[in-house]
Amino acid sequence: MYPYRPNLLAVAALAAAAALVAGCAGGPSRSPAAEGRSPEASADGCPAVVARAREAVGRAERTDTAWSGPTTGPRAVPGKNLVYVAQTMTNPGVAAVAKGVQEAAAAIGWRVRVIDGDGTPAGIQAALSQAVTLRPSGIVIGGFDPRITAQQTARAAAAGIPLIGWHAVASPGPSSSPPLFTNVTTRVEEVAGISADWVIAGSDGRAGVVVFTDDSIPFARNKSELIKRRLDDCPGVRLLATANIPIPDASQRTPQQVSSLLSRFRDRWTHSVAINDLYFADAAPALRAAGRPGGGPPLNIGAGDGDPSAFRRINSRRFQAATVPEPLDQQGWQIVDEFNRAFAGRPASGYVAPVHVVTAGNSGGADSWNPPGYREAYERIWRGE
Repeated sequence: MYPYRPNLLAVAALAAAAALVAGCAGGPSRSPAAEGRSPEASADGCPAVVARAREAVGRAERTDTAWSGPTTGPRAVPGKNLVYVAQTMTNPGVAAVAKGVQEAAAAIGWRVRVIDGDGTPAGIQAALSQAVTLRPSGIVIGGFDPRITAQQTARAAAAGIPLIGWHAVASPGPSSSPPLFTNVTTRVEEVAGISADWVIAGSDGRAGVVVFTDDSIPFARNKSELIKRRLDDCPGVRLLATANIPIPDASQRTPQQVSSLLSRFRDRWTHSVAINDLYFADAAPALRAAGRPGGGPPLNIGAGDGDPSAFRRINSRRFQAATVPEPLDQQGWQIVDEFNRAFAGRPASGYVAPVHVVTAGNSGGADSWNPPGYREAYERIWRGE
């Protein structure tokens, strides 16, 4: 989120540092959503909730689905160039989408330049200012909240440069405020819900859960709240703690926090859900040092991104059991296709990739997940077939 790994990073980063301690300071707790728990939930367990969760996870783990995205659209508009402004290229999801954009641009015959915002408000603002100055055909908002760049996005609008977001706002599709031709993302409600369902189903409704998030990113904060609300449907699932760790600081802060959580909760900590897979890369050394087996507990699921390193951890059963991956390469191709629609005066496609759960049992040893047939479908559209 990852994401994550996927936003108002300036003032919020200071607040997040304080929240990091506060978020892991309290004892086992229920979130406010517990008061509105599903009527099937009871003190004796939640069999109906578990049954629903198992059915949903079973559907999401299927690998035999066909391409459900666009098959028609405008022919390739020639001679265009894009700038991809990245929140930070150290975020694997952001970097993977940038790679997808570059591959798709090569296929359609366009040029792409990537500018790294280095994960800070000042860096992102400077990167977008540079992008606007280059006067490209279009600009990608790669994984940051455009509200921190209001001045720069206004300049882009005045120059007639269309903007397309990736994880820029909470919902997929066009946005008027901030002005985006479209925003490419999965539906956060589906990603949050299925990650919580995976915990409920796999634990038979009895788990002790830590949620890892970054409250400085509104998208991530909303995702973690949705995860906790779904977990609250089952009274046997206990929210032990919320670890609020800013993504740019994850490599430094996560190991220490994981060690603290292990000391406090010991065997009560059975599962983790993170808004971005990268937290588990950083958690692994602390879990290993504590003598925890790579296959868990805690059993860890990432509610976002699905970068290659997450697949490697899952396939080798080393401190991550599952992920709800974004189809990062496909989304890069979709961004290019959406720009082509904008340049041709057509509306956005409206496509949103389906939610999917990857485990060692269904990954086939791959290091990514994308809906089958997307490249061929986009290339046929651009060739006018």
